Amino acid sequence: MALGFFRKVFSFGEVPDTPQPAPVEPPAPPEAPPAPPETPPRPPETPPAPLPGAPPFSPPEVPTQPEPERPQEVPPSPVQPETPAPAPAEIPPAAPPEHEPAVPEYDPEPSPSQPVPPEIPTQPGLSAQAAQPGASGRITVARTVEQKAETAAPPPPESPKLSWFQRLSQGLARSSRELTGNIAGVFTKKKLDEDTLQDLEDVLIRADLGMETALRVTDALSASRYGRDVSDADVRTIMASEIEKVLTPVAKPLELDLRIKPHVVLVVGVNGTGKTTTIGKLAAKLTAGGLKVMLAAGDTFRAAAIEQLKIWGERTGSTVISSKLGADAAGLAFEAYEKAKAAGSDVLIIDTAGRLQNRAELMAELEKIVRVLGKHDPDAPHTVLQTVDATTGQNALNQVEIFRNVAGVSGLVMTKLDGTARGGILVAIAAKHKLPVYFIGVGEQVDDLEPFSAGDFARAIAGVA
Repeated sequence: MALGFFRKVFSFGEVPDTPQPAPVEPPAPPEAPPAPPETPPRPPETPPAPLPGAPPFSPPEVPTQPEPERPQEVPPSPVQPETPAPAPAEIPPAAPPEHEPAVPEYDPEPSPSQPVPPEIPTQPGLSAQAAQPGASGRITVARTVEQKAETAAPPPPESPKLSWFQRLSQGLARSSRELTGNIAGVFTKKKLDEDTLQDLEDVLIRADLGMETALRVTDALSASRYGRDVSDADVRTIMASEIEKVLTPVAKPLELDLRIKPHVVLVVGVNGTGKTTTIGKLAAKLTAGGLKVMLAAGDTFRAAAIEQLKIWGERTGSTVISSKLGADAAGLAFEAYEKAKAAGSDVLIIDTAGRLQNRAELMAELEKIVRVLGKHDPDAPHTVLQTVDATTGQNALNQVEIFRNVAGVSGLVMTKLDGTARGGILVAIAAKHKLPVYFIGVGEQVDDLEPFSAGDFARAIAGVA
């Protein structure tokens, strides 16, 4: 009976279990400690046993309300907040190509712990080329962003090649500018008198034209214009005419007697007058004319001269004979003559070391080269060229005189007329020594060595077009 009573009581007094929401497990970061266990729900209280003879106990009905969810507290991660959480280990990011910058990848279905990147709306009309990462060049930003095609810059127009007279005028620019400026300063009077003629003579001498040329110009001017009105243009015209008269007898072409093979050309001069460069330019002219040329690197005191002559030999197709640095130059010249004769060369050009005209021992070495070549052929060297630096000034007169006495100079090559020269000294040399002037050099290129023209030189230095 007692058992039936209890069954009856519990059958009517049971309180149905309140449905609990499914526990939501908080997502834990990969390296975060595990979340604390969830507190289980409290079971319903069991009513006390009723006393004998008491009416059955029925608990009061309490309206059930769902228990509000409490926000899950995530324990702080030991990782610093500014360090982003790494990507899941099971989806390794693909390695970007070497030539493109690495771009972070997002999972197609990110986990709740990862923030979902916002979708960027694509602008209508955005060019695909500009949207690609790593695009370079210019872009145009208007309604859309468009890649601007790079247009190749047009090549610069080629400057017209100057004529020989124009290059010569540029080379004599300093001499002409100073000379014409000083002449214009002298002729400020209307009438030509003795004082004006004396001032003009001083101007011409300071321009390195020499005493003889200065007297020729003043005498010609006095004979035709004395006591009359004269301008600086009239003076420059008369000066050009008189300079041309001085230079015309020495303006001769270089002649080589090829009945004697090899025809030996010895190039001499002081330091830095352009001997090696002149040899290269001359070899280019001869080989272009169909002649077989051999070069001898007789400047054994300077390694750069030997290498420079070898470069000219490669450019012109000429054979180069050289020796070790510091070797005997006379012995090299003797050997080069033998090889040129055996090879059937038409011309043998021998380079020599630069030497000052006042160094007796150096000039003796040059005399030895001439004497050794004479053992092969009494007339060798057949042509002796001296290079004269146009910037030297009055010292060039002394150089020509000494080299002529030692090596038997037969002709001149005026070099370095590059716009800073004092080319008037050539007129003084021609008037004093009467040596032929074969070539004029105005630069480093092959075509910058041209035959000397008396008329062009006279007009260029006088400033007459």
